[in-house]
Amino acid sequence: MDKKLDTDSLEMRLQALENRLYGERRTKSGKPVKCAEALVRIQGGLINTANKRERVKILHKKIEDLMKYLDPQFTDHITLPDAMKLEFILAEEDSLLSEAALLEQVNNLQPLLDSTHIRENKYGDFFFQDQTEAQSQEVKKLFEEYNKMMFLLSKQFTQWDETLRKMEEAKGIQPVE
Repeated sequence: MDKKLDTDSLEMRLQALENRLYGERRTKSGKPVKCAEALVRIQGGLINTANKRERVKILHKKIEDLMKYLDPQFTDHITLPDAMKLEFILAEEDSLLSEAALLEQVNNLQPLLDSTHIRENKYGDFFFQDQTEAQSQEVKKLFEEYNKMMFLLSKQFTQWDETLRKMEEAKGIQPVE
């Protein structure tokens, strides 16, 4: 019974959508235009056209191949065989085990981090975090100015070197390497 209601509801919604799309348009036989029928007709026409043209068939095949090659797992599959992946994992076994132990320690200490004392100190940390952010921005600005100055100096030295080289060539002096 519920499936019947669901189907009827779906049909009513589709009919409302078709009326919104097509309005009162009718087919040549006088029936209201149906979206699904139009889409099936269009799809059939596209399939017929694609089947008639060899280039389209080739293009569809190439698209399938490209989709396969674009899959990130495909490159992993080609570049590293499973045995090699296993060797990488086994080579890092000690490191992975120590990381797992450290993570377990952090997990065991989590209740301490959730204590009220720590929560109260978080608000004081926001003040220091703001100061740290301001200092970081200032340092970043100074580094940018430094890099700019180094670039300009390097450019100037390059120009001087070129000028000196030209003068040495004009006088016939061999440059010292």
